Amino acid sequence: MIVFREIGDSEPALQISPIVRAAEKTFSYIAEHGGIELTPTKSLKRTFVHWAASAFEWPGYTAEELFQLNKVLNEVDFAPLMFLHDILLALKIGRHYKGKFDLTKSGKTLIGRSGKIFGILTPFFLFHVNHEYFSRRPTQMTGNWDLFLNVLNVEAENGVTTAAFRETLYGPHDVPGYDDALGGLYVQVLRPLCWAGLLVEHGVPGTVSFGPRTFIKTPLWRAALQLNTDSQVQPATRH
Repeated sequence: MIVFREIGDSEPALQISPIVRAAEKTFSYIAEHGGIELTPTKSLKRTFVHWAASAFEWPGYTAEELFQLNKVLNEVDFAPLMFLHDILLALKIGRHYKGKFDLTKSGKTLIGRSGKIFGILTPFFLFHVNHEYFSRRPTQMTGNWDLFLNVLNVEAENGVTTAAFRETLYGPHDVPGYDDALGGLYVQVLRPLCWAGLLVEHGVPGTVSFGPRTFIKTPLWRAALQLNTDSQVQPATRH
């Protein structure tokens, strides 16, 4: 069973979490502007999307990176924002009202409550969101979050590559061509954990391959998670 510890709002490691930072900045924007304007299809308007791209500083989705691909940004062009919008609606933290996205009464109680935001958003984001929404090659993964987190608890203490994680779970990939399991683990497990702030990704310059990317547990992982393999974790080697 996966247990998330309750984290105090003053825990410094919370600022590692892109989803917590984004939620808090969105709450501040709503308070300052009286809500976020919606399009007729109830997407967030470009004015906010452009602001969020700069303000969130989301790894892999910075304003500079996004504007290299798009002259203007719609919500669908900024995947983390689209996920955040949907999560806030699903959890009844936010609502659509009179052409705007605003916080609900319960959502307003989360303002300034970083630990509470993490405790509510993270389990829903990890375990209930379709992380393959934008994938061209959806993959049916073998395993579950209990398995993935307990393996990473040990393997990612000093850093683990996507390829090494895949081999621990499923054995070596001996078939030429694209490795569906490798891509699936990155999109469905490793990247979401980075977006939650539990892992940090270190890429290899000059490559877009999933395999060589290295993932290391953050202080937030240690503060937030209680897992069956905790007794097997060897202290991280610091260089």
